[in-house]
Amino acid sequence: MKEAIVLAGGFGTRLRQVVNDVPKPMASINGRPFLAYLLDYLGSYGFDHIILSTGYMHEKIEEYFGNTYQPSTPNSQRIAISYAQETTPLGTGGGILNALQYCHNDVVTVLNGDTMFKVDYSELDQFHAHHCTNLSIILRHVPDTARYGSVSIANDGEITHFTEKSAACGPGWINGGIYRLSKTLFSGFKTGEKFSFEKDVMEGYYRQQKFYAYPSNAYFIDIGVPDDYLRAQSEL
Repeated sequence: MKEAIVLAGGFGTRLRQVVNDVPKPMASINGRPFLAYLLDYLGSYGFDHIILSTGYMHEKIEEYFGNTYQPSTPNSQRIAISYAQETTPLGTGGGILNALQYCHNDVVTVLNGDTMFKVDYSELDQFHAHHCTNLSIILRHVPDTARYGSVSIANDGEITHFTEKSAACGPGWINGGIYRLSKTLFSGFKTGEKFSFEKDVMEGYYRQQKFYAYPSNAYFIDIGVPDDYLRAQSEL
């Protein structure tokens, strides 16, 4: 079984001026929810169990997808869908930990439900296994890191530093929002606890454990930004 957690519980405040009747991952792209495009892409890499971490307007997602989804990509098998609903917001870390309850494997892929980053998931799996780490993250290159904060890595890919938004500037690598991680990464946290994956886990532990990053220049679009949502109508 190949599993992924898709974080689909955000409020989508930036997109609300354009889409306000469905949760952000359900925003329509040429008549289909963005999340369907995302599941199609995951299906092309053999993912057969997706855990959707939901919250805001969760019923809209459940009504559309149910418990299974057949990707439109050729030769893709049917995907089983589980739901990890947040009754109160848990933050990115709490949301991932809540969803891990529904995973059968000890190692799982995690990604955001409002971005399409066309990375090679097979290469990510190999990279993660090669480094014997609890966490591998995908990086993407941007012209200016000031909006995001940046990530520094050594020649072998080990993460050496996270730079805050306020101190980052110029071209560089940022967190691309795709992770390959082991359940043991969350041994210091409790299910139902609210915490940030980025601040409390990645930035909190990278000096104690060896985390690795895989840089990618693959296609990327974030529909949470209105301009990119409109661009997605033609590009997807």
